[in-house]
Amino acid sequence: MDKILITSDVKLAKYAQESGVERIMVDLEMLGKEERQGHLNTVFSKHTLDDVQNIRKVIDKSKLLVRVNPIHENSKDEIDKVIALGADIIMLPMFKTKEEVEDFIDFVDGRVTTNLLLETSQALVRIDDILEVNGIDEIHIGLNDLHLSMGLTFMFELLSGGIVEYLSKKIVAKNIKFGFGGVARVGQGTLDATLILSEHYRLNSSMVILSRDFKGYVENYDEIREKIDLKYEVEQIDKYMNILFANFYDNSKKLKYKVDEIVGIIRNDS
Repeated sequence: MDKILITSDVKLAKYAQESGVERIMVDLEMLGKEERQGHLNTVFSKHTLDDVQNIRKVIDKSKLLVRVNPIHENSKDEIDKVIALGADIIMLPMFKTKEEVEDFIDFVDGRVTTNLLLETSQALVRIDDILEVNGIDEIHIGLNDLHLSMGLTFMFELLSGGIVEYLSKKIVAKNIKFGFGGVARVGQGTLDATLILSEHYRLNSSMVILSRDFKGYVENYDEIREKIDLKYEVEQIDKYMNILFANFYDNSKKLKYKVDEIVGIIRNDS
């Protein structure tokens, strides 16, 4: 399971690498993000190309993953700059069509690993056509924006309702590396992280984003070090995944029950 931590803080990036985090993400996506998520309790990263360069200088074991903007008139130039600054993997968000994916693959031109962030209802409907494009290395299903685009109450309805499973079967059948969503620390989260990790195992997922819970919901490095033992928390994920490997527990029914319960609470509070 490749664990992904989003940060532009060089100290935190080094700490994450030392703690066993396999991927450090710099998030350059800005176009349309505030319009989609401005009403939510969401942190907008506001990372820059300088952050890509600075993070590259301090990590040598973890992979550098960079999320660029959705396809736009300057996408090729943006992708060229990100590759020149040392990205190992480039993630394309908010694509809706096969043609956008083809442009992305052409712009990268085999120079680094390509990762599609599937997070629109249009991409969900068009998944078969999209999967025909050659050169897709990885696909990560973004639960937050996808659930918003579908008008759902809670992002993990996509998991309990079978949408993630539907997509995973198609992606895995194409031998494309696959992951989905984010996860809190083991034993934490509105929906217990162990239930989510069980679904990662059951669905053959091999990537997950570490949520803000792994930073103690603060962004300052010194505060994070005071609140969170990141190495310990990362090890808890690895230990739980090893338990699942040795003796798999199918928690999908329990997860569905808990998701339905959370959805009811959210609706009653709104």
